[in-house]
Amino acid sequence: MNVQVIERDGQPEYAVLPWAHYQALLQAAGHAPEVAPVVVEPRKYALSQLAALREAKSMSAEQLARNVGISPHYLGMIESGERQPDAAIQRALAWHLGVDGWEAPL
Repeated sequence: MNVQVIERDGQPEYAVLPWAHYQALLQAAGHAPEVAPVVVEPRKYALSQLAALREAKSMSAEQLARNVGISPHYLGMIESGERQPDAAIQRALAWHLGVDGWEAPL
């Protein structure tokens, strides 16, 4: 069994184990198994939605560009699809717009 033990002041305090092992322990103890947690995949947006996302946040192109560290002209080229930003700029854009990221371009 793969168990991670978390200690405090040198003494075991918590045990972290895989969900399936936890369910098996519950069942062995005579407890009804719990429903597995629902995992929601983060929503990724198409980079072509950048301008709409920026506008929905009431953010000017100049403000977003300044926050990300690029020129407003370059942001305009990204929004129009003329340029594909590198991964670092994509992460910065996503972070400043509060989204989980961008779908891979087709």
